[in-house]
Amino acid sequence: MIRGKLWFRCAAMHDPVTPVILKPAVISWEAKRRDVELTIERAFNGDELVLRMKGWVTVDVKKVIEIVKQYGFLKVLDERDLVVEMETEKDFDALTRALEDAFGDQLDLEKI
Repeated sequence: MIRGKLWFRCAAMHDPVTPVILKPAVISWEAKRRDVELTIERAFNGDELVLRMKGWVTVDVKKVIEIVKQYGFLKVLDERDLVVEMETEKDFDALTRALEDAFGDQLDLEKI
């Protein structure tokens, strides 16, 4: 198993950034005729975390997900860090080239 970290370019500062989860999302409900005291904590999965980057980074996040799925998958490691997991070194190299072809210097994949 090969793991890599995606480094996006910040839309405001143009420096490399990667999303991390500081705490899970807290979901609840509002009812019209009663109080609902139920809350659910749920962390994002890898795809959801990348989608939340839309507008904050310089690349099309949906296209990033499409390209990554051809060679591996997005995952949140240790409930915090976004990683890409691939089966082989060949997949890592192919994904690196595909991301470079699609996004130039706006997205990097770093082996971890």
